[in-house]
Amino acid sequence: MNFTTKLRMAGVAALLTSTLLSNAALAEGETIKIGVLHSLSGTMAISETTLKDTMLMLIEQQNAKGGILGKKLEAVVVDPASDWPLFAEKARELLTVDKVDVMFGCWTSVSRKSVLPVIEELNGLLFYPVQYEGEESSKNVFYTGAAPNQQAIPATDYFLEELGVQKFALLGTDYVYPRTTNKILEAYLKSKGIPESDIFINYTPFGHSDWSKIVADVVALGADGKKVGVISTINGDANIGFYKELAAAGISADDIPVVAFSVGEEELSGLDTSNLVGHLAAWNYFQSADAPANAEFIKEWKAFAGEKRVTNDPMEATYIGFNMWVKAVEKAGTTDVDAVSAAIIGETFPNLTGGTAEMLPNHHLSKPVLIGEIQADGQFDIVSQTEPVPGDAWTDFLPESKVLEADWKDLNCGMYNTDTKTCVQMKSNY
Repeated sequence: MNFTTKLRMAGVAALLTSTLLSNAALAEGETIKIGVLHSLSGTMAISETTLKDTMLMLIEQQNAKGGILGKKLEAVVVDPASDWPLFAEKARELLTVDKVDVMFGCWTSVSRKSVLPVIEELNGLLFYPVQYEGEESSKNVFYTGAAPNQQAIPATDYFLEELGVQKFALLGTDYVYPRTTNKILEAYLKSKGIPESDIFINYTPFGHSDWSKIVADVVALGADGKKVGVISTINGDANIGFYKELAAAGISADDIPVVAFSVGEEELSGLDTSNLVGHLAAWNYFQSADAPANAEFIKEWKAFAGEKRVTNDPMEATYIGFNMWVKAVEKAGTTDVDAVSAAIIGETFPNLTGGTAEMLPNHHLSKPVLIGEIQADGQFDIVSQTEPVPGDAWTDFLPESKVLEADWKDLNCGMYNTDTKTCVQMKSNY
């Protein structure tokens, strides 16, 4: 083979390599990748698997409309397996290997806080769809679930004002969400005149199953005749054992009402609810909400996932967050994180209960607060509903938080001290 032939072959090879690389790059950019970061195994799978399915439905529906910016959406699903450090590893993998444009995921606050340093380091974007303890506002997170002033505080008011509860058992799973929420609630109850001796606080591990002593302790709290109520921040499949023990002990909602913040239609679908009738849950959405948008959503969900599948609050939060993200991408003309984050503030989208959600400068939504009573069929009878309440990133009931404000639009800060007029750096290495 002479030199000229070799040169020509080298040129062809180089051209072929260049073409292949160009085609690979083109192929890589042909879809908009969406990371789905939910536990599909382990103790939290009972709650999170449905949110993975919700995302797949929403992506399928958006692709049927033509996608976004002329591109189809591609779901990249991972399973962090209810393992909190694994959430961080999977988030890093989604951002650096899969090159996703956005992530929807996490349920527990410990999983979110595990992911937080990663997405802040790599400038990723996370939509978090579950009620949480507040006390946070990250530039890289949009919180579409309830803050304490949109769930925990109104539920406590319902106990105090409507049910006449005088003593409180605050029962939670042992991690950051229950502990911080109960810290806020304890301060709030004391501000309402409830003495510390009338507040019983207990934490149990994820997956806890033996509830006999704890339920006995709650019953004993009312030995003096004062009405006792349980505020539950128990998460995951531990709820199954808790409600079974209540039933085994013969405790009805008339005796000791329970209001739960992590039990919705999905969790109840696996329980015999006949003995739970009258117990409560506080959310921003219930499947039983009477609104045309909700009826359509339920119809679409059952067609996608099966007639027996139910809807719940974190699904609505996922639905709102996803559609707001779509609108922000279309408005910005790009999936660039900073551009989308700026475009989404002030964005509105109809919720499923008949009102409108708005994304606030603190990266939280305005949402109505609903209290529902468990029915024998596993659904909820809505006994209380408010107008939309703006989500508060920092509670007014802890002195160190009362002076803080989150505003990513004008102040470009998630932890602005209104006394010192300075932006404090939020610690994310929990």
